[in-house]
Amino acid sequence: MNKRIIIPPIKSQGIKTKLVPWIMELVPAISGKWIEPFLGTGVVAFNANFKEAILNDTNPHIISFYKGIQSKEITAPLMKQYLEQEGELLSVAADNGYEHYRNVRSRFNDGNYSPYDFIFLSRAGFNGMMRFNNKGHWNIPFCKKPDRFAQAYITKITNQVSMVSNSIKPEPAWTFHNTSFADIIPLATENDFIYCDPPYYGRYVDYYNGWTEQDEELLFTLLSKTKAKFILSTWHHNDWRENEMIKKFWNKFNIVTKDHFYHSGGSIENRKTVVEALVCNFDLAHIQEHNHGLKEKNKVEQLTFEWV
Repeated sequence: MNKRIIIPPIKSQGIKTKLVPWIMELVPAISGKWIEPFLGTGVVAFNANFKEAILNDTNPHIISFYKGIQSKEITAPLMKQYLEQEGELLSVAADNGYEHYRNVRSRFNDGNYSPYDFIFLSRAGFNGMMRFNNKGHWNIPFCKKPDRFAQAYITKITNQVSMVSNSIKPEPAWTFHNTSFADIIPLATENDFIYCDPPYYGRYVDYYNGWTEQDEELLFTLLSKTKAKFILSTWHHNDWRENEMIKKFWNKFNIVTKDHFYHSGGSIENRKTVVEALVCNFDLAHIQEHNHGLKEKNKVEQLTFEWV
């Protein structure tokens, strides 16, 4: 029976919604905590649904939002009321709605940091992107849809808030943190499980602090030392190039791959298949190593047969 996927109200490019079943298929049986040093939208954690969890992200707005849901300060009815109010203002605002979008963005960037405004901006911003400048300010332009928050769309978002609210366990079972991944990974014991979904080196990412090769190397060092089992999500290759970090760091571990279509940008050129990789420090004998390259393999076999 296929389990229904819990879809979070926070969106970003690279969200793992469609990859959740594949990821969870690999997760071994453990008795300890679920640990995510890079929570992002939270889609994997909410569907893993462990009794105990340590969840972290350097983006303070993500953590503030989910802590608000955990404490019941943010609820589906309050989100519905907020979106109906702001959606109405957006629909009648000057400049085809852009004036009100700018107003919300300004009050958010001026230090209001309302988690409700955070959802509004992420849902009314261009192409579902989440991006902050070096001052920590939201800097995505408007999606140019003044009627963005139609009733059906508001219902969809509030239902997502409700589902996440039912998934998040109260403290101290689940704890949320806003710190570096380097502070979180050493907390893991041999009974815990770590799922890492860091920014993808060499590719555009929606990330609060950016990502460098030094960050990738530190992550590799920490995961190499941990006694916990882990899965790391990254990209393996696309039509143009390989992820050099695979050869440099991650090849010492077990790797499985899968074709995945990313919707990563406004231009059609950016909407391509990427071969996703899961890097693991435990045995994967029961899992097919690759599901990509089958057509290419068949072509090679046919060419070889004809040449012989």
